[in-house]
Amino acid sequence: MKNLVELIDVSLRYGAALAVSNLSLAVPVHSFAAVVGPSGCGKSSVLKLVAGLVPASSGTVLVEGQQITAPVGNVGMAFQNANLLPWRTALDNVLLPLEVVRPERYQFSARRQEFTARAMELLCMMGLESFTGHYPWQLSGGMQQRVSLCRALIHQPQLLVLDEPFASLDALTREELWDVVQKIWAERPLTVILVTHDLREALYLADQVHVMSSGPGQVVNSVDTSAFGRPRGEELLSNANFNEQVVALKAEIRSQRALFNTKPTAQTESAR
Repeated sequence: MKNLVELIDVSLRYGAALAVSNLSLAVPVHSFAAVVGPSGCGKSSVLKLVAGLVPASSGTVLVEGQQITAPVGNVGMAFQNANLLPWRTALDNVLLPLEVVRPERYQFSARRQEFTARAMELLCMMGLESFTGHYPWQLSGGMQQRVSLCRALIHQPQLLVLDEPFASLDALTREELWDVVQKIWAERPLTVILVTHDLREALYLADQVHVMSSGPGQVVNSVDTSAFGRPRGEELLSNANFNEQVVALKAEIRSQRALFNTKPTAQTESAR
């Protein structure tokens, strides 16, 4: 299968701190990858590299075969905080990228009706059709994250990068959003890379779970989850094989964290 994303022997420094070292990773087209590892291992840095938010210090970052050295237009991003603009409604927050990203920003006035219909379709898919005119302060945390996901998808990106987008939510809302994201990914030509500390989340959503070493980060193991099948439902969370894999991943990450704690110089928090 063709790879949409490739990182080849990539290293990244923040000043004197080495966040990622000689990291290689491939993500096939229309696959769902998760990246896990101990705090400080460079997980979020991988997303920044792929999105072109930071340039690699060495090595090669490719998206669709093109080397990435600047922000990429065909990438959607969602983070732990929804970061909605408080003076804009849910609908207007979703439309925001089309007002500022090329080429849509030059077409926004002429195509506003089309873009609004696209935003409404996403909001309805998220179960927010009754809240399109609400402001962020009128929405629950889970609703705000749903709006954030719609905003990340509004420009129809080929790649969606998710940096712990469900970490601040309660367990029930988090698991509901897992199914929403799984449905969107299955129905759209999307490739997804998820960074998370939740090992159940990683195994539930991803085709492959990539485990990073203690910082500076490298991929030290990749777990294929195809045996869990698709689509995945709530019953998987009580499956014995699934929970054995959660325990195995937890042990591996604890081992990596122990290695990190024995290093003479810890990496800075910015490396996370």
